[in-house]
Amino acid sequence: MQATAAPASIAELRTHFRQGKAELLDHFKASRASAPAATRLLKALARHVDGTLVSLWERCGMPAGAALLAVGGYGRGELFPHSDVDVLVLLPPASVRQPDGDAAATQAAIEGFITACWDIGLEIGSSVRTVDECIAEAERDVTVQTALLESRYLCGSRRVFTTFRHANTRAMDAKAFLRAKTLEMIQRHQKYEDTPYALEPNCKESPGGLRDLQVVIWVARAAGLGKNWSELAGKGLITPFEVKQLQRNEGLLKLIRARLHMIAGRREDRLVFDLQTAVAESFGYQSTPGQRASEVLMRRYYWAAKAVAQLNQILMLNIQERVDDSQDQPMRPIDEHFLERGGMLEVASDDLYQRHPHAILRTFLAYQQTVGVKGLSARTLRALYNSRDQMGAEFRNDPVNRATFMQILQEKEGQTHAFRLMNQTSVLGRYLWVFRRIVGQMQHDLFHVYTVDQHILMVLRNVRRFFIPEHAHEYPFCTQLALTWDKPWVLYVAALFHDVAKGRGGDHSELGAREVRRFCRDHDIARDDAALIEFLVHEHLRMSRIAQKEDLSDPEVIQDFAKRVGTPRYLTGLYLLTVADIRGTSPKVWNAWKGKLLEDLYRWTLRALGGAKPNLDAEIEARKEEARHLLNLHSMLPDTEGPLWKTLEVSYFARHDAGDIAWHARSLFRHVAATEPVVKARPSSLGEGLQVLVYAPDRPDLFARICGYFDGASFNILDAKVHTTRSGYALDTFQVTSPQLEGHDAAHYRDLISLVETQLVLALAGTGPLPEPSRGRLSRRVKSFPITPRITLRPDEKAQRWLLGVSTSDRSGLLYAIARVLARHHVNLQLAKITTLGERVEDTFLIDGSALQQNKKQIAIESELLDAISP
Repeated sequence: MQATAAPASIAELRTHFRQGKAELLDHFKASRASAPAATRLLKALARHVDGTLVSLWERCGMPAGAALLAVGGYGRGELFPHSDVDVLVLLPPASVRQPDGDAAATQAAIEGFITACWDIGLEIGSSVRTVDECIAEAERDVTVQTALLESRYLCGSRRVFTTFRHANTRAMDAKAFLRAKTLEMIQRHQKYEDTPYALEPNCKESPGGLRDLQVVIWVARAAGLGKNWSELAGKGLITPFEVKQLQRNEGLLKLIRARLHMIAGRREDRLVFDLQTAVAESFGYQSTPGQRASEVLMRRYYWAAKAVAQLNQILMLNIQERVDDSQDQPMRPIDEHFLERGGMLEVASDDLYQRHPHAILRTFLAYQQTVGVKGLSARTLRALYNSRDQMGAEFRNDPVNRATFMQILQEKEGQTHAFRLMNQTSVLGRYLWVFRRIVGQMQHDLFHVYTVDQHILMVLRNVRRFFIPEHAHEYPFCTQLALTWDKPWVLYVAALFHDVAKGRGGDHSELGAREVRRFCRDHDIARDDAALIEFLVHEHLRMSRIAQKEDLSDPEVIQDFAKRVGTPRYLTGLYLLTVADIRGTSPKVWNAWKGKLLEDLYRWTLRALGGAKPNLDAEIEARKEEARHLLNLHSMLPDTEGPLWKTLEVSYFARHDAGDIAWHARSLFRHVAATEPVVKARPSSLGEGLQVLVYAPDRPDLFARICGYFDGASFNILDAKVHTTRSGYALDTFQVTSPQLEGHDAAHYRDLISLVETQLVLALAGTGPLPEPSRGRLSRRVKSFPITPRITLRPDEKAQRWLLGVSTSDRSGLLYAIARVLARHHVNLQLAKITTLGERVEDTFLIDGSALQQNKKQIAIESELLDAISP
């Protein structure tokens, strides 16, 4: 992998450079996917570029007093296939003045050199400075200071390079540099979701990526503690075992990044879904019926990133202690095993966990119980990292450890941070062996944005927040219920196990229930508590499904669910876990509408569990009375509602609350016999989006035209309730959201409401054929993990109406495409439940129509619907 002697002309240099690089890449591509092969490639590419730059420097007649330096990543003597080449043209000190003619010649030579670099295909990032300018710029910008720290001499004046090196070393403030790089690292981690387990991680910048290793070397170098892992080990900062771990995981990350560049054909550091399979196959991984090749690769990446994140934390704390001299701070004894120093939990001795394995779990209990402790020290983290072999079957079965684990769960506070630390240090997976199986496991359902273990810990965090008054504003109703809950740890256990059986095949709820039953038995959990925990794990998906897919105005739906949960305690536990679970999948999945559906289901089921048999007539009369009261508050005349209400069926009053009923009556009292469509809109009472009311003479394509308008105006329909009055009018209501509404004030809402009320009326005036639906673009994620479109069509128990279920990938125009098919077959829509789970939709429609009673037409409808929803 050595380049031959460089030729003279620019054309020859271009050919030589490109051929040499292509040979190196072809050799790497054909070689076995191994870390040593990647390391050889990176060094060979850097040497190849070195030789090319030196030849160009000599050709361009650069001034004798100037030097060419490699800086940044190139300064480390490694280049990835498509990384930028960062160079510094270092000029003599400003005190050495040149005549105007010489200065102009120097400028021309530099411009010619940089142009030549681009001409031959070198994508360089260049800067031209004197030594003084370098030092001044570094003082202003820590990024420049970091790049200069890794500078490497290529050619030119050795003297000016030596002067620069000495000046840069003198100007370095190790404490300030450490602080700046630490803050920069924290900010970078936040940008990349603060987890090594993002589903599309950046193998360079994400937590646990290559940048975390580079930061360690930078701050160690700035503090004079070493320039590589061996030198850090010589200074006692890391152990020989940790050096091996660092080299192994760094090698894997470099290999993945190099392969990623090769396959993308450009600088691409993100393991995006589009590329994961190709990168995995370049490693020799093959998909099997039970596991994708990309899953094998990503699991390997996550384990490496997790180890890097752990070692980064240990080393950064170690270096900080050396730089700040904080290792000499006084220590406060906590007990015989632990001390506190500077807010960090310290082990009493480096071999504590070898001598007392019980202390491993007690570390996290001490962390919870000790006021003022905000983290684990480098020494403690290292001791945990080196004690993983202590945590075998005997450790897991030890009654003392089981009691400690339960104590951690049952403490008054600190569970969120304790369990995150346990996962970060690999203790959680070693103690709960079933949890270890889902560490770093991807989820290909398009609405989870975390790996399974991170999702579980997010759900645990959400449950924990229900019991923290400071977070009451996030979940007011959940916090209210949590105040009456006597054993929070029961919910914590359910959260830990609810998805622990993901990825095994089969029903993960059922398999998880078995696992948690075993856990409860092993940990001597009382029978009643164990039964509740098992129920919560087994049923954790049911409440969400019923709320989002079934007609909650149907008393039988509520009664059936009430029988399933059995008691108010079981209902409350399931509600709290369900809210925590949905909010732990992705920031985009939860919305106020889903919150309202779940809360309505909870309240109505609680009433049924209290012995109140469903009395629909009484419920409707109560809603009417409340609606009349609201109309009075708006100074409406008595019996304003009468003409409209006389035309409405019982189902209308069952599906709307009093506030909506009053608003409809107020909006339509002058338009009950209108010949033209009436459209009214208002800000949603849920605080998100708009409520839109459409009242018009009914016709088969009405719902489709409404959906077509909302689609064209970039509104997302969250919910639709469709009614036909006795006098032949459609009274349809919609909950819609739009990016146009995010972050805007009341004036913008008023303008948008006026626009909707005007434009939707015009859209409904159309009489021509319905236009073809647009085939909205699919996202990258949907292309990478396509969902097989599914249609289910089944009659309800009374065989009078049909339930249509639609499952497919989300895209714009989807609801309009469905509505258009139904309109073409004169199928009436009575209820639409729109459920968007990330980039997957699970919609349910209540429909009727004579075509559904004929087998041939029913098959035709299903076939056309499948065509309409297919990507």
